Amino acid sequence: MLALDDVSKAYKLKGVHKVILDRVSFSFPEGRNVAIMGRNGAGKSTLMRLLAGAEQPDSGRVLRSLRVSWPLGFAGGFNGSMTGMENVRFVARVYGQDTEAVIDYVRDFSELGRSLDLPIRTYSSGMKARLAFGLSMAIDFDCYLIDEITAVGDERFKRKSQAIFKEKLSNSRVIMISHSIGAIREYCDCGILLESERIIFFDTANQLISAYIKLQNENSLPT
Repeated sequence: MLALDDVSKAYKLKGVHKVILDRVSFSFPEGRNVAIMGRNGAGKSTLMRLLAGAEQPDSGRVLRSLRVSWPLGFAGGFNGSMTGMENVRFVARVYGQDTEAVIDYVRDFSELGRSLDLPIRTYSSGMKARLAFGLSMAIDFDCYLIDEITAVGDERFKRKSQAIFKEKLSNSRVIMISHSIGAIREYCDCGILLESERIIFFDTANQLISAYIKLQNENSLPT
């Protein structure tokens, strides 16, 4: 089970109070791949971080009875003063994994070589993405969270990333944020629209896409 129980979340930025969710309750359907769509600024990434446990709601609860990944490719949780290898060891221990097996997998997958022994703060954004993606794939999750990323690096590495990701999904489910209609249709069979501080569920990906396109067209009209 993965569910929101009367969840509220808001931010105050530059004096503006922005409400993302207002007392929302929603259970993500079991055994289905769910897309999350919405306007820019609607709070999709915030919702993803709430599901991952990277952020806490202002009120209410996020209920989890399955192993949920951090947002795929998310490198914000790395400690910049620690090396890539030290970060991998730390995450493996947190998730109760065989540390050496995770290290071997990440070393082989990321192709970072000796850079794994350098502090994360010296990494380029691409190197961080490779490390984060490889670490995500090294651990088996019941549900993978994806925020606009299913592959990283050059074309060869992207093909490699997509292949391993699809292999993982044969035994896991996915919750995905994407503006790409093609990606939504490829990976998801239902979805939610985040709009006006609430969640609207659609039983098929095509119904969600139609609602999203309609919303975009309405927002583009002159006022």
